[in-house]
Amino acid sequence: MGDEVEQRTFSRQDRQDFRRKVQQCLDALASMLADDTFAVDEPRIGMEIELNLVDDAMDPAMANTAVLEAIADPDFQTELGRFNIEINVAPAPLAGDRMRTLETELRASLDHADARAKETGSALAMIGMLPTLREEHFAAQWLSENPRYDLLNSQIFAARGEDIELNVTGVPLPGSREAESLHRIVDTILPEAACTSVQLHLQVAPDEFPAHWNAAQALAGVQVALAANSPFLAGRALWHETRLPLFEQATDTRPQELKNQGVRPRVWFGERWITSIFDLFEENSRYFPALLPVVSDQDPMAELAAGRTPELTELKMHNGTVYRWNRPIYDTSDGEHHLRLENRVLPAGPSVIDVMADAAFYYGALRSLVDADRPVWSQMSFDAAQDNLHSAARSGIDARCYWPEVGWVSPQELVLRRLLPMAEAGLDAFGVDPDVRDRYLRVIEGRCLRRQNGAVWQRSALAARERAGDDRGRALAGMLADYLDRMHDGEPVHTWSW
Repeated sequence: MGDEVEQRTFSRQDRQDFRRKVQQCLDALASMLADDTFAVDEPRIGMEIELNLVDDAMDPAMANTAVLEAIADPDFQTELGRFNIEINVAPAPLAGDRMRTLETELRASLDHADARAKETGSALAMIGMLPTLREEHFAAQWLSENPRYDLLNSQIFAARGEDIELNVTGVPLPGSREAESLHRIVDTILPEAACTSVQLHLQVAPDEFPAHWNAAQALAGVQVALAANSPFLAGRALWHETRLPLFEQATDTRPQELKNQGVRPRVWFGERWITSIFDLFEENSRYFPALLPVVSDQDPMAELAAGRTPELTELKMHNGTVYRWNRPIYDTSDGEHHLRLENRVLPAGPSVIDVMADAAFYYGALRSLVDADRPVWSQMSFDAAQDNLHSAARSGIDARCYWPEVGWVSPQELVLRRLLPMAEAGLDAFGVDPDVRDRYLRVIEGRCLRRQNGAVWQRSALAARERAGDDRGRALAGMLADYLDRMHDGEPVHTWSW
């Protein structure tokens, strides 16, 4: 969720000072971009995975403080809800067999964390949205203890001026013709905590960033269709990837009147292809008021003049409260500065190999799209890419997507015919060993051929339990228990039965 801040109130002067400081950071960033002083490392896979905590009854376990103390590993950190934690995976080279090694290390780390969590009466669930979350779990008492979360909660509601409306109409379950819906008014941002994701990072040179961001935007809908894993919330069957509309609504600072005026949402796909990474940072400062206007003492232009690396603290703070599905990141390390592309569309889970397969497909397809002689974003409208994302979130692998030279097509046909060979070529270009490449891309191929991702399995497994006589609550808990067993078995989700 970003840098920690202390609990406090903000004055009108704080907001004006922060705005001026963000502009100074933008000026410094523009200078650095012009001088081309950014560090560019070899291509690496960087990853964050958000996790849920459950108790023996498969209900949310409000125990992240105790679980983190038991795990005692700085790679694991707190998240928004007391039923959330996050693991930050250290960046590793893409080339050679390093992805396979990373898979082994990630599996071992999660197994160790789960064993320690069980000592506290909890267990880890790597899933896009916890099916057993109920509306009472969105009460303010379940915000994590970190002051940043309570402060962010209060600032979003202060900006909005009223409670948040959640409104999602779902897709009928297998064997049913009736769509279920969720329509509730909530007074905290805790529904955002239901949205647990995998975030993929790639360090990118400034002049190459626009092509990478544009390609990631074009690819986002296909990613979600392949990986959807968030079909249930508050006892209802909603979208295949309910995480997307829920996150959009749960952090929306706009009352209805501002929506009617076309004011941009803070969870944002964007509105155009870009030609510079500066476009994204500038849009964030131009369109979105500060939520956490904390001003540092550092003068970024003075740091540059002294030959030092500026932290751009205010720019980073503000950027962290604008939730683009593909987000630009400025960061510093060991006196150097670099830029990363953060891909945020993927849900967590279902298994470690599924997560690695999603990552391999993304990095490989992205590389091929960037290297193509004719960019895909020059052949399709930005609106088409955005429509693909929302269609995929709603219908998952049953969606229809638009792609240049193909037209309207199912995600699995598009992947099998076009994008899987591109992902293979992209991983080859990164120097990934062929056996490692094939290990992960065969998982993507298997999902397409069987037409089963996490959301399809969850929906089918729940429908089977209800046909056998379970009520909804019992069916959700039983399905989740089966999911966790298969998650630990480690086989990819397209092989799971119900």
